Amino acid sequence: MPLPTSSAPPGKYPSVSIGPAPLLEVRGLSVMFGSGLDSVRAVRALDLDVRSGETVAIVGESGSGKSVTSLSITRLIDHAGGRIVSGRIGFTDRDGHLHDLATETPEAMRRLRGPELAMVFQEPMTSLNPVLRVGEQIAEAVMLHQNVGRDSAMAEAKRMLERVRIPEAARQLTRYPFQLSGGMRQRVMIAIALSCRPRFLIADEPTTALDVTVQAQVLRLMASLQRELGMGLMFITHDMGVVAEIADRVVVMRNGEKVEEGVAERIFDAPEHPYTQTLLAAVPALGSLAAQNLPIPFEVPNAPKPRPQDTVRGAPVLEVRDLVTRFDVRRGLFGRLVGRIHAVEHVSFDLRPGETLAVVGESGCGKSTTGRSIIRLEQPQNGTIHLAGRDVTRLDGTTEKVLHRAVQYVFQDPFASLDPRLTVGFSIAEPIRAHRLLTGAAVEQRVQALLEQVGLSARHAGRYPHELSGGQRQRVCIARALASEPRVIIADEAVAALDVSIRAQVVNLMMDLQARLGVAYLFISHDMAVVERIAHRVAVMYLGQIVEIGPRQAVMGDPHHAYTRRLLQAVPVPDPRRRWREQEVDDTEVPSPLRAIGDLPRLEPLVEVGPDHFVARHRVGGLY
Repeated sequence: MPLPTSSAPPGKYPSVSIGPAPLLEVRGLSVMFGSGLDSVRAVRALDLDVRSGETVAIVGESGSGKSVTSLSITRLIDHAGGRIVSGRIGFTDRDGHLHDLATETPEAMRRLRGPELAMVFQEPMTSLNPVLRVGEQIAEAVMLHQNVGRDSAMAEAKRMLERVRIPEAARQLTRYPFQLSGGMRQRVMIAIALSCRPRFLIADEPTTALDVTVQAQVLRLMASLQRELGMGLMFITHDMGVVAEIADRVVVMRNGEKVEEGVAERIFDAPEHPYTQTLLAAVPALGSLAAQNLPIPFEVPNAPKPRPQDTVRGAPVLEVRDLVTRFDVRRGLFGRLVGRIHAVEHVSFDLRPGETLAVVGESGCGKSTTGRSIIRLEQPQNGTIHLAGRDVTRLDGTTEKVLHRAVQYVFQDPFASLDPRLTVGFSIAEPIRAHRLLTGAAVEQRVQALLEQVGLSARHAGRYPHELSGGQRQRVCIARALASEPRVIIADEAVAALDVSIRAQVVNLMMDLQARLGVAYLFISHDMAVVERIAHRVAVMYLGQIVEIGPRQAVMGDPHHAYTRRLLQAVPVPDPRRRWREQEVDDTEVPSPLRAIGDLPRLEPLVEVGPDHFVARHRVGGLY
């Protein structure tokens, strides 16, 4: 079957340099879960081709059938409660034999997985065995599929770690997964997948949970390994910026069906299906607000043009000064103190009513610990916190009630934040009753009003968390946060796990509530494009310290610190014609915040470089 053609003028969109015949040829694939009245058709009559050397991105929101498609190709769907009910999955192995993966026996599939087909999953920590060393896990795959001894397999494991750009590969072989950073764990997963040199690789959301700089490294690594090995690559994602960076062709799925397909340039330039147009409209493009000094909500089709978020008013509602939070590290039978993690080091900032201060940086920089320390989910060792002029640094009965009512927290995972045994209405009512704000029937009326305020209806009050979508659950978490009438909401990666269109809706909701209620947000995120959309000011953290802070337009438009420039440089641009050049991505690993006892990090004072724009002046040649 030929590749889909576009109605664009000849030569406008470049052809892709790929193999002559499909490596993978999917025809009429349909997948079901359950049986009888409870059955769900997750994939419907899907047609799909992937050729050697080609990258095909499958995009769509949660529930669109992307991951089910990948599990069907590898036949892991047999172990996930689903079944292929119709269709053919043609795959040509390296010897030229054509297989129908939909009908292959389990034994034949075990022989194909590894040498021919491989898969990289979204969350490396749950995919790696926590009780086995990294080297053993790579060597196991090599011994299983290449019929070599342990010594040869360990040598190959070391070579694969070097190939995926992990420094000090020999030392990393002996480490456990929890001792590696998220980016290094993902690279270990890639090393395992590529250890048998497969012809076809499926990457299922491999960068969704990664920081922007680590994401850039992993994407560049996968692209270079694909060129080197000539693999066919199926890349599953909902991030259109990542699609623009890596894909030759794009397949858009919705509700289990393919709704559009074409070369990446055409999909981004002239999407034809309304759903594709909606997906692309919801993608925040870094630099789109460079000329604006105020945040602006996402544009909504058939709605008035959004207005700038000019909501900052009055004196600071939250003042944090010299906040310090450290964690002792103990080892051995007697719990000997061997080091200390310097998570937050002398962090200071103000937050005014109606203002959004975004705190950005990579995992381990101290963003979340800062937020958790303010609300006392972590206990700081030093510093002062003033809330609306009141010192809440040391908690007693009175100040604890003031703090927990005036400052609320919205977490990244709404499903883990809600009690699955309680209805939505009960969860929202809990803070109202705890702070004795209302009693009796007034509580129920307040719950209904809060649900409507966040774009849900009163009928959702009787539902349980599992009966709601991810976006609806996050709206419930926001409604619960608003229930105590807070002055400050700390949103910790509150939109990171959401699909692009749902993310845009939640961001717009938060900005609308801020305009109406004057609530202040401490917005913790690693997504620089979303930060540009929502933030009035930005604070950049590195190894527990704020290294740059100021107005969003100044920090993101004229970054002075090397680390800020590194973060911005790594953001994928949703335009296939503006892909990264290899020399633009910084591969250096962020040092560990773990230090020996008495080894204090060097603190650099913040110097004003512009109106309300401050930067730490670190020595030339390195950040620390």
